[in-house]
Amino acid sequence: MEEAPQCKHIIMFPYMAQGHLTRFLELAYRIVHHDPSFTVTIVNTPLNINNLRSAIANRPSPPSQIRFKSLPFNSSDHGLPPNSENTDGLSPSKLPLLIQACASFEAPFRQFISEVVSSEGSPLVCIITDGVMRWASDVAKSFGVFSYLFIAGAYGSTAAISIFRNLPHLNMTDGGTHDEFAVPGFPESCWFTYKDLTPRVRALDGKNEMSKLIKRGGSSSPEYNGVLCNTVEEIEKFGLEVLRSYFKLPVWCVGPLIPLKLLIKNPGSDTSSGITSQRSGKKLCIEPKYCVEWLDSHPTRSVLYISFGSENAISETQMVELAKGLEESKKPFIWVIRPPSGFDPKGDFQPEWLPYGFVDRVKKQGLVVYGWAPQLEILCHQSTGAFLSHCGWNSVLESLSQGVPLIGWPLGAEQGYNVKMLMEEMGVCVVLARWADSRITKEEVSRVINMVLDNSKSGKGDVMRKKANEIKELMRAGVEINKGSSYNALNNFLTRCFSI
Repeated sequence: MEEAPQCKHIIMFPYMAQGHLTRFLELAYRIVHHDPSFTVTIVNTPLNINNLRSAIANRPSPPSQIRFKSLPFNSSDHGLPPNSENTDGLSPSKLPLLIQACASFEAPFRQFISEVVSSEGSPLVCIITDGVMRWASDVAKSFGVFSYLFIAGAYGSTAAISIFRNLPHLNMTDGGTHDEFAVPGFPESCWFTYKDLTPRVRALDGKNEMSKLIKRGGSSSPEYNGVLCNTVEEIEKFGLEVLRSYFKLPVWCVGPLIPLKLLIKNPGSDTSSGITSQRSGKKLCIEPKYCVEWLDSHPTRSVLYISFGSENAISETQMVELAKGLEESKKPFIWVIRPPSGFDPKGDFQPEWLPYGFVDRVKKQGLVVYGWAPQLEILCHQSTGAFLSHCGWNSVLESLSQGVPLIGWPLGAEQGYNVKMLMEEMGVCVVLARWADSRITKEEVSRVINMVLDNSKSGKGDVMRKKANEIKELMRAGVEINKGSSYNALNNFLTRCFSI
C-alpha cells in the first residue's frame, strides 16, 4: 500500500485589522483552491477567529483545508478597552497600544509552532505574517522553517517601510513644509513631499519616544525568506522594481486577492448574493439586495460611493462640508457613514453631525448607510461611477478590479503613498483632501465630484475611467489559469515555499 502524501502546512498570522484579516483569508482560499494538498491554519485572537469562521461559513462549500487557531488575548492587560481585539472601534490614540500588544503573542505562537513541527516535521511547515509580527521570523528560524512577509501594494508598502525606518523628511532644509525629499530605496527622480506624510509620521522628530521606539525596532530587521505582495506584476511595474531593490528578496505578486468571481466574470445580477459578508464575516447594516435595487434605478456610471474603511474617521466639520458638497453636486451617492473623529467609534450616529435636515432632503439623491455596507456589491454594479475612498490597498484593488476610478482622501498608514502612486503612475485618482486635519469646502467637494463623474468624452473623468478599465483587464488577465502572472507566481511560490 502506498503511503499517503505528507501534508504541506502553511501557518498565517495577520495583524488584527480588518484589511489584514481579509487579505490573509483570501490568500488562504487562493492557496487551497490552487493546490488542495495544502493545509492553511490562520492564527489570531478569539474574536477575530470567530469573525473569520463566520466569513468562511458564508461561502458555498467552504474548504476543509483552511483551519483556525485562536491564541488567548486580554485587551485590558495592554491598556485597551475590554474586548478590543482588532482595530474596529479603536480611537487613533489606542492603535499604538494594539501594535505593541502584538509582542505578547510570541510565546504562545512559539508553543503552537513547536506542536505543529513536532507532529508534522519542519520541512513541511512555513509561516506567513505581516510586518507587525516582527518576531515571527525569529520563531521560524529557531524551528528551521521558512518565513515570508505578506504586504499590500508594492509602492505604498515600500514607501511606508522606508520612510518609517529612515525618517528622510527630517533632512528637509525649511523645517518640513515645502521641500521635496528623497526616500531610500526609490530613485532620485521620485520625490516625496511633506503633504504625503501622515500627521503621525510628521510628528516623528528622531528624538521623541516614538522615534526611539522605531529606531530600536529597526536596529535588527526580520530575516524573511521572501515577500508575497497583493498586487499584479503588470499594474505596479515601478513599485515592484523599487520593492525588489529595497528588500533584495524573492517577491511573488499573487493579487488581486479579492473573490475570484469578481475577476473571472461580470457578476451582473449576482451582485445581491452577499459577496461582502463572505469576505469579511461582518454583519452588514443594510441588505445587499436593497443596495442593488437602489443602484438599478440610476444610470450607468452615475453614482458616487463613499467609504473611509473600518479604521478611519473624518472630523465633524469635514463631515458637514462633505454633506453640503454632496447635496450641491446633485449627483446620486451611497455614503457609508460612521461617527466623526473624537467620538466613540462604536456609538450611535447623531443627527447633529450632519447639516440640519440633510438626510430627509437627500432621500431621492442619496443612500446613507450607518455602519457596514456591501462594498463589493456596490463597486461591481454598473451604476457606480467613482469611489471616494481613504485609498487603503484592499479598497483600491476592489475599485480598480471593476474599472471604478477613485477620489482620494488618505487618512493614515500607507494611504498617502498609495494616492501618490494612483495619481502619478496610474492616472486613476484625484485628491479631494489629505488627513483628518485638512480643510475642505462644499464648493471643492462639489467640483471634484462633478469632474470625476463627468461622462463627456475626453474629460478628466472619462480619461480616469479608461485607465481604470485598462487596469481592470490587467488584473483579470493576471489570475487566468495557467496564463496569468499572478496565477503562475502563486504556483511558483507554492512549489518553492518550503525550500528556497
